[in-house]
Amino acid sequence: MKPEILAPAGGFESLVAAVRCGADAVYFGGQALNARRGAENFSDDDLYAAVSYCRLHGVKTYLTLNTLVGDGEFKKAKEIIKRACAIGADALILQDIGISAVVRDYTDIPLHASTQTSVQTPEGINLLTEMGFKRAVLPRELTKNEIKNIAQKTDIELEVFVHGALCMCVSGQCLLSAVLGSRSGNRGLCAQPCRLPFSAEGGTGYDLSLKDLSLLPHLRELKDIGVTSFKIEGRMKRPEYVAAAVTACRAALNGEDDGDINEKLRSVFSRSGFTDGYFTGLRGRKMFGVRGHDDVTAAAPVLSSLKKLYEKEREDVPVDFVFGCKKDEPTYLTAMSGESSATVTGEIPQAAETRGLTEESVLQRLSKCGGTAFYLNSLVTDMDDGLFISASSLNALRRDALSELEEKIKSPVPHSFREPEINIESHNAQEKADIYMRFERASQIPENAKNAKKIILPLSCDTDDFIETGAVPEIPRGIFGSSEKIKKKLLELKNAGIYEAFCGTIDGIAVARESGFRITASFGTNIYNSLSAREIEKLGAKEFLLSVELSLKTCEKIGGSLPRGVFAYGRIPLMLMRNCPARNGRTCDECRESGKLTDRKKAEFPISCVGGCAELLNSCPVYMADKLDDIKNVDFMLYYFTKESRGDCERIIKKYAEKTPFDGTFTRGLFYRGVE
Repeated sequence: MKPEILAPAGGFESLVAAVRCGADAVYFGGQALNARRGAENFSDDDLYAAVSYCRLHGVKTYLTLNTLVGDGEFKKAKEIIKRACAIGADALILQDIGISAVVRDYTDIPLHASTQTSVQTPEGINLLTEMGFKRAVLPRELTKNEIKNIAQKTDIELEVFVHGALCMCVSGQCLLSAVLGSRSGNRGLCAQPCRLPFSAEGGTGYDLSLKDLSLLPHLRELKDIGVTSFKIEGRMKRPEYVAAAVTACRAALNGEDDGDINEKLRSVFSRSGFTDGYFTGLRGRKMFGVRGHDDVTAAAPVLSSLKKLYEKEREDVPVDFVFGCKKDEPTYLTAMSGESSATVTGEIPQAAETRGLTEESVLQRLSKCGGTAFYLNSLVTDMDDGLFISASSLNALRRDALSELEEKIKSPVPHSFREPEINIESHNAQEKADIYMRFERASQIPENAKNAKKIILPLSCDTDDFIETGAVPEIPRGIFGSSEKIKKKLLELKNAGIYEAFCGTIDGIAVARESGFRITASFGTNIYNSLSAREIEKLGAKEFLLSVELSLKTCEKIGGSLPRGVFAYGRIPLMLMRNCPARNGRTCDECRESGKLTDRKKAEFPISCVGGCAELLNSCPVYMADKLDDIKNVDFMLYYFTKESRGDCERIIKKYAEKTPFDGTFTRGLFYRGVE
């Protein structure tokens, strides 16, 4: 399959820039429910025009519906799906597994799994295939060998980001913007607080801000690995950036070293330059950068030259003409391209007074397709000798034929769409919610934890810890290349009589299923609505933790029969990071899991090491002991202990049993304010 250059379009000018510079596909969103709600985006009329324009040029269009969707937004989501089918978009890019199930069951439009699904392993990718996805957008954090391993063990199309911004957090696992300001990255409104000062000891001062990604030197390697699509990030960036990025990708894919366009690309937008640290496996301090004054001022001098890259229509649509000029009959011109054709008629020719029409003179007129997307591929004439029509008449035939042909090519080829029939029963939780307690290590577990229905420990704990405590393993959210190692540990636990697991992502569910474990879907699976609650059950989960971005009122109303719980105590893991920011200043031996970041207001955010990745924890815990009566219609509550001492854990458990107020700094999380 020919590799695809996939360009972003935050607005119509960016879409035109992408097409005219040679993109094979473009992705963009409507006015709602897409991961870049701050971009210009497209109205319904604009969506039709955008798809039509791309269809004319043979460019594929992928419409984004890549956010979590609330129960009250299902009607809006349905209209977006229906619209995408009607205008003949080539695929929908999706995050929400409930909405994805609707698209799968009621349409035939292809499904692409957004990078927001956080899927990192062959097992997870194969589960996406089972869910109906035709393509997966891989996380930016994967190494070359990990991408290669996925390509070898899966049959799905793979899409890889090759240029653009790098988030510090694995996509779909970031709660920083939501928790700090109720602007959810999972809902397309990330405020990018990570670009503000967050300092590690001895670090850069901006230890959550990475340089922009560039894999341009590696495109041919990715092609050889079997990657289908090379994706450029940038729906919030200007059209000149899109033009430069597409042009640079095309040159790199063709094996050309275009230093000029690469330098202009760096000038138009970068954060202290570019990095390929994840792809090469060379993670560390060199990957970090900010957008400084020099980066901003470098853009102005190159914008006019980049605009020239797309100022003229791209003549890339071949047309074959058949021209007829017979005595006493109207002249005609048939224009053909692909499977489309159009025929127009003109005046009846006159007898030539001097020289009649020749094939050469007709060719001269009909080859002038400038200003359109067409170029003349071939001409066949059927003419009687000694006849004449004016140049203006011949030009009019060409214009009319091309105009009609263009409209036929641009006409949508709709996908099927059936009105969804969705009936989800309301949930009736058990009378008293069970208590689940998650600890970071076995030595934290106090005596009064025995009242817990379940104890959970990270999978990295010793097998003896699980046997002695009867704990359930928590499969880490960051698995990447460790799935075989995790399956080996699960088999060891299974042989010890442990048969269930807490799973933080679709990857964890896939690995646990393969290992024959009973599954609890944890907060990283982003169960945000009743449809997702139903779909997670189909994937094999026996219970699930609701998204921490939901308000209590919304939690209460999520339907379905499957037992569900809420994150009732603890420091919310705000970011899952493969590049530990604490290592910007100290080695792991020096840190010994004492790492933290300090923001500009002097708040401290601890860092936990989990499964080879780092997790940034909130500066204070969610505390609900004195508000437990507000938590309704859930089957269990999770106490999530991280940096607490054994004594702290004992004290917190006692406070929850007694429903007493907290005597320190705490938050109610998003239980009362929710997210935008």
